[in-house]
Amino acid sequence: RRHLAEHGAGGLSLRAVARDLGLVPSAVYRYFADRDALLTALIVEAYDDLGHAVEQAIARSPRKRPAQRWVAAAKRVRTWAVEHPHEYALLYGSPVPGYAAPVDTVVPGTRVSRALVQLVADACADGLIDPPTEATRLSATARRDVEALLAYAAIDVPVDAMFRTLLAWTQLFGLVSFEIFGQTRGLVHHHQAFGTDAALAQARFIGLSSGR
Repeated sequence: RRHLAEHGAGGLSLRAVARDLGLVPSAVYRYFADRDALLTALIVEAYDDLGHAVEQAIARSPRKRPAQRWVAAAKRVRTWAVEHPHEYALLYGSPVPGYAAPVDTVVPGTRVSRALVQLVADACADGLIDPPTEATRLSATARRDVEALLAYAAIDVPVDAMFRTLLAWTQLFGLVSFEIFGQTRGLVHHHQAFGTDAALAQARFIGLSSGR
């Protein structure tokens, strides 16, 4: 992780790590076949750590207050990113040259999105999602994409609600990424409060109820 912070994912070297550990390179290669194997291990561990944190935040929030659950999840995403900026960059930053993520990263990589969609599915099942004030106009192509995603995830959520959830999800991570990578520097002075307000706006956009 220190090498990741100092040199970036593209500069990660098993030989350099071995040298700092006082080992011969062959000793490290007993655990990781190459740099890509080490990157994959770091990626999976980071995805799982973030996913677990978000799942716990949702679990601790009242199911009857889905908007509050969304805000809690969003706040945890931001907190984790601030506490682990280099791991966040590894997951959501620029692709690492020459590295192709293997299938091992798919399940860990979808933990956060699945938790957020399940949150919305719970709200739908509990009757705690409001119908949109204005019908969402989806092209036939976009509708098919959303329907295919719902079928893949095997989650019972209306197409309109799922579409709005996808937009809110990208807004959440877009705002966090802008903060971590410095695009909002000088524009937003209190990111924690701004992020909380943004998360509540996302929850309202989806139609999540404040609960009872």
